[in-house]
Amino acid sequence: MAVTQETLDEIALSRAEYNLILERLEREPNAVELGMFGALWSEHCGYKHSRPLLRLFAQDESTRAASRVLSQTGAENAGAVGIGDGLAVVFKVESHNHPSAVEPLQGAATGVGGIVRDILAMGARPIALLNSLRFGPLKDPQNRHLFHGVVGGISWYGNCIGVPDVAGEICFDESYSGNPLVNAMCVGLVRADNIATAAASEVDNIMLLVGAGTGRDGIHGASGLASRTFEEEVELRPTVQVGNPFLEKVLIEACLEALSTGLVNAIQDLGAAGLTSAAIESAASGGRGIRLDLAQVHQREQGMSPYEVMLSESQERMLLVVAPENVAVIKAVMEKWDVTCHEIGQVIAEQIAQVSVGPELVADLPIGPLSKAPEYRLEGKPSQADIDRLVLELDSVPLPKDGSQETLLRLLASPNIANKQGVYRQYDHQVQTNTVVGPGSDAAVLRIKGTKKAIAVTIDGNGRFCQLDPYQGGLIVVAEVCRNLSCSGALPLAMTDCLNFGSPERPEIYHQLEQCILGITEACRVLEAPVVSGNVSLYNESRGQAIFPTPVLGGLGLLEDVAKATRSAFAGEGLMVALLGADTDQIDVNDLAGSEYLKCVHGRVAGSPKIDINLEKRVQQACRDAIGRGLISSAHDCSEGGLAVALAECSIQGGTGFTGDFTVDNRWDAVLFGERQSRIVVSLPENDWDALANLAASIDVPLLKLGTTGGDRFQINGQVDLPVSKIADVWNNGLELAGG
Repeated sequence: MAVTQETLDEIALSRAEYNLILERLEREPNAVELGMFGALWSEHCGYKHSRPLLRLFAQDESTRAASRVLSQTGAENAGAVGIGDGLAVVFKVESHNHPSAVEPLQGAATGVGGIVRDILAMGARPIALLNSLRFGPLKDPQNRHLFHGVVGGISWYGNCIGVPDVAGEICFDESYSGNPLVNAMCVGLVRADNIATAAASEVDNIMLLVGAGTGRDGIHGASGLASRTFEEEVELRPTVQVGNPFLEKVLIEACLEALSTGLVNAIQDLGAAGLTSAAIESAASGGRGIRLDLAQVHQREQGMSPYEVMLSESQERMLLVVAPENVAVIKAVMEKWDVTCHEIGQVIAEQIAQVSVGPELVADLPIGPLSKAPEYRLEGKPSQADIDRLVLELDSVPLPKDGSQETLLRLLASPNIANKQGVYRQYDHQVQTNTVVGPGSDAAVLRIKGTKKAIAVTIDGNGRFCQLDPYQGGLIVVAEVCRNLSCSGALPLAMTDCLNFGSPERPEIYHQLEQCILGITEACRVLEAPVVSGNVSLYNESRGQAIFPTPVLGGLGLLEDVAKATRSAFAGEGLMVALLGADTDQIDVNDLAGSEYLKCVHGRVAGSPKIDINLEKRVQQACRDAIGRGLISSAHDCSEGGLAVALAECSIQGGTGFTGDFTVDNRWDAVLFGERQSRIVVSLPENDWDALANLAASIDVPLLKLGTTGGDRFQINGQVDLPVSKIADVWNNGLELAGG
């Protein structure tokens, strides 16, 4: 009997895709089989529209970074990068956007739990969490509800499992109203020779399901929730998972101990599409098949159907693959930690998936067609509105009548710039005692115990730049992530990406996705920091309105000497302040493109953002070299809000005044608040100026004196003269006054 359109809509398959399934199977699938196809062919699991583009991230094996990369991108649960001393850092970012829009607390909490299990599935101990969050304006009660729920979910889950939340970003824009972005990143540490695999390659190995009981939460999470746009009439709450962080904590310890025995041949977490995805992907990676008995799956609800068991996305579950003779040892480890462990199946040689309930066969499918979703390579095209937004004339941007001083205060109070301490003080960022530099600086720094080394981690994105010019925006987001790492003194090693976009079936959205990926690829090539893991979140739109195209990049950097870790705050009085990367007297209207000033003061998102990625590389090298030689005392990326805001943040965080004597012409808005790329504010002792100037000149990096630190006032050459206490008060309270 032909399947109904209602059924196909429920699992987000098109009629053409259903016909392709019939062609591949040469028969009609039953309900369980169709559900499995729907999950694995969903956008969330199958990457139908993005996989052809993601191949652009393929790494150049000749680069400096390539020798450090220990995992093939996309082949495992996360990226692994060697840092020397026999150690590797494992990291990844993933989205939980749609669940968080429906149930913000549980959606965000289970996003944390899921990304932690991805790191655990690599055999690594999770050592840090980061978040990239975006919401609509807080004046809207629904956006406030989402904001407080998401922050509450992240703090509840992360604090309970004992993994520090060390860095992140929070942005607000109308395009995210009803479509919040909740991207969670986790970082783990493992011995390089102990990295685990998800590939089940040994025939007759036993599949052990460990952790929570399987319930009805999360069914159709991958296909019905994360792979289509929101419709008002659809009830989505049953698709949201429910988390138990206390169980996750013991699951982490139990799995790490099991892995330490050397007897676990493969490990996979149960995330999107639950048991279907975990078991099928594990078998497909190993070139094998599986035989599962759902009667052996421990369930926490009565009367669950095979369909529900296979597609449930209940949290805190892992799949371990173990040789028969070693099952008893692994079961004993799980029993020690009071973690439930059941034998649910075995690996077989034939590449098929046979699923039964006791003796009754409920699914019998070939692994190949099931695990290989169709791919779509579409043609993108910008809309006329996209083209029109690129035009920005300086004459069309009048100077604010209330002057530069009031404009600075207005920007410091903007929720996109204001201090986020009210959020991150809810997170424990010191647990595990590795955090050297925590939230509030450009990047977090974590010591690697037993060595002199440290890693720097950060996460960033800018939807406005990508909305205006997705290629340049892709370049800029990578540049800013690497710049944040370089400001800490770390050499950027690798990236993880989360690509948040609207429906790729719309030509203008596909154009954004393609161009952003091309920009990211080029920036990663030049800066020698390849993408090693990631996630794609599409269909982020409702009622015909897509979010800004928002690629979020998480970055990993390495410091050979933790003692040289550098912060963004001015490090005392009597220091010179300088700008690496650009001269302020070169006015360009595109400095205002996509800026917080243009949006906050003039209500516009327009212009053509630009970056010289080769200059960016030299600026970052100059910053790192200066830190390594002990020349500079602080370094801060000049980004949202421009130069004046960057200087104010350094002054506020350092608790010291600043006197600026650099030239500001009649277009003070472009000089003070333009967001020209490739600029870093640094402070240094006066007697180190010549050495810094020589270093910068040797690699063709512009350098400009800006002023000096000291006193209790923040002053810029006739434009601004305010007590540091005043700008600090505005910056510290801006988010709360906006509703945060």
